[in-house]
Amino acid sequence: MRKLTVLFLCVSLNIGYVFSDEGMWLPLLLERYNISKMQEKGFKLSAEDVYSINQASIKDAIVRIGGCTAVLVSDEGLILTNHHCGYGVIQSHSSVENDYLTNGFWAKDRSQELPGTQTAAFLVRMEDVTDKILDELNEAMSERERQLKVIEVARKIETEAVRDTRYRAGVAPFYYGNQYFLFIYDVYEDVRLVGAPPSAIGKFGGDTDNWMWPRHTGDFTYFRIYAGENNEPAKYSRDNTPYKPKKFLPLSIRGVHEGDFTMVYGYPGTTQQYLTSHAVKILTELSNPHKIRLRDNRLLVMGREMEKNPAVRIQYASKYAGVANAWKRWIGESNGLARLNAVQRKIDLENQFTAWVNDSPERQLKYGTLLDEFTGIYNELEHYTLPRDYNREALMAIEGVAFAGRFQNLIALFEKNEGEEKIQVEANRLKSITKAFFKDYYQPVDRELFEILVREYYFNISTEFHPDFYAEFNKKFKGDYSRFANHVYSKTVFTNKAKVEALLNHPTKKSLKTIHKDPLYVIASQTSEMADKKINRQVAVLEFRLNGLYRKYTAGLMEMHPDKIFFPDANRTLRVAYGHVSGFTPRDGVYYKNYTTLAGIMEKDNPEIYDYDVPSGLKDLFNLKDYGIYGVDGTMPVAFIATNHTSGGNSGSPVINASGQLIGLNFDRVWEGTMSDIMFDPEMCRNISVDIRYVLFLTEKFAGAGHLLDEMTIIKE
Repeated sequence: MRKLTVLFLCVSLNIGYVFSDEGMWLPLLLERYNISKMQEKGFKLSAEDVYSINQASIKDAIVRIGGCTAVLVSDEGLILTNHHCGYGVIQSHSSVENDYLTNGFWAKDRSQELPGTQTAAFLVRMEDVTDKILDELNEAMSERERQLKVIEVARKIETEAVRDTRYRAGVAPFYYGNQYFLFIYDVYEDVRLVGAPPSAIGKFGGDTDNWMWPRHTGDFTYFRIYAGENNEPAKYSRDNTPYKPKKFLPLSIRGVHEGDFTMVYGYPGTTQQYLTSHAVKILTELSNPHKIRLRDNRLLVMGREMEKNPAVRIQYASKYAGVANAWKRWIGESNGLARLNAVQRKIDLENQFTAWVNDSPERQLKYGTLLDEFTGIYNELEHYTLPRDYNREALMAIEGVAFAGRFQNLIALFEKNEGEEKIQVEANRLKSITKAFFKDYYQPVDRELFEILVREYYFNISTEFHPDFYAEFNKKFKGDYSRFANHVYSKTVFTNKAKVEALLNHPTKKSLKTIHKDPLYVIASQTSEMADKKINRQVAVLEFRLNGLYRKYTAGLMEMHPDKIFFPDANRTLRVAYGHVSGFTPRDGVYYKNYTTLAGIMEKDNPEIYDYDVPSGLKDLFNLKDYGIYGVDGTMPVAFIATNHTSGGNSGSPVINASGQLIGLNFDRVWEGTMSDIMFDPEMCRNISVDIRYVLFLTEKFAGAGHLLDEMTIIKE
């Protein structure tokens, strides 16, 4: 296979013009492509200080935890990440009697630290394995043959890389398979909750302020990584001891100022900078508007019931936040792409590409049909877009339906006569799922959303994609969705914990019949069957073909711009983004400063609204101006913004100053810049971080957990 001689290009709005703060860069390649630019912006360290396999480097202080990032801040395994990254763990330990979501949680000593469900992964090293994979491919291969060979070779590389070690390995594609890198991880399983502020601080402003600036959220949580013998990974045990890291970051309380260098080091999730105009048009004009409207309904129902009942508020806090997060991002993303005229800009690039292709017979042979092929596939894909979205965001978003659907494998084991042992193993797995499900389940919410979402699917999706239960619904219930919902929820066992557990305690053929006839199970199985046969298989084939086209398209763009350096899309691998502290102008006549203070929290204080009810202890500290060494001229810094290119997964990423010291934790982007996953705008795209001074102030002064600070290295001057 032809090797690409140009590896990385900084892509602009039109893919081809460099903006210095755009890009998510592989730390392995900083010396080759980025370090001189970083140093020109003020960075005082070397590429070896950021990433090294020969000595301890900053990479050894960076942790992938769940879908987020964290950073080591002591030599005793203490890590910091975002409050919203620890939200599920905090919620799992919360009850009405011990409401850690509302009141916060602070372990007074290590015996009180609470077990979590997350793992902590450290990158050991990364390696370019492009040649090893591409050498096994040839131009005569079909796309399917190519992908199967890639998987085969990648697995061999992964297996060999970690043979006789405790490490885990993964090969990740870049530029849709024009390049490949191997990543080796060391994964620790015992990660315990140490401290978290109350939600009125850690989630201050709630979903109203989510994605917005100015922001006043103390979005942080402490965890501690524990290890077994010889500092190696081990499952949770009281005998484990705090992990001894190769590297942890000092914390600087000297502050941040306009123009200061900032580096975000973490695991961004997914970006799609190379999408064609066809994809952006479907996203902005079809998919996002419908998904937003469906989540409007879910948020309305959940929010109303949460306001009524404190227990429901705890049960649905994490669910509500998850639904609202994407909902608000989609709104901002659509607005941002419209403001940037993204579809037309993509068309302009495609026209430029076409002109370049037509200028050479050789290029015509290689790329001449490429954009027409994109058009054809996206025309087909559009037919499945709403059915797929409504399947996920309507029918399978109903809690009872999704829960009942988890029992399909148990049914399959019975039907295949797989034997009692396998059936019991699956039943035991379902017991754990059942326990977790009912802990955070409130039937009135689910029943109302069932009525709404089943109706939305019916009226917005062609009958071609209707699961079979709709025919029976029309026959028996004559369009009465309320009566249909009452029938389903009065007959199902899947809203009754005791009945479900009874079935799982003694799984028999009688159990099988009970489940098989259950109305929620019928809806779930028919919905998944329809989706598999009429949506998922067809979409998978189309997306498979698209991947091959995008691989050729990105290679063509690189060939068209041989002197430029493309950066790879984020794919949950470790990246460096660098920029500077900067305010911005979101609209005419408005300028946002680069920082916020505690005074802004007091301005928003409203005891009548859960997300704005400032704790009395924080009010007292504000009134006394008792900020200790963390305040500045009578004010308490809270958050700041910078020009770093970030995405989902960067939550909890350390924000590092020019000297390699921790100055904040990244937790969000400004709403006006949420389109940055698809199109970066240097004028509007800003990442939001909680100032490390606010974190330390709250830890010491508000929570009285100064013992945690004793572990840290705090730079004062």
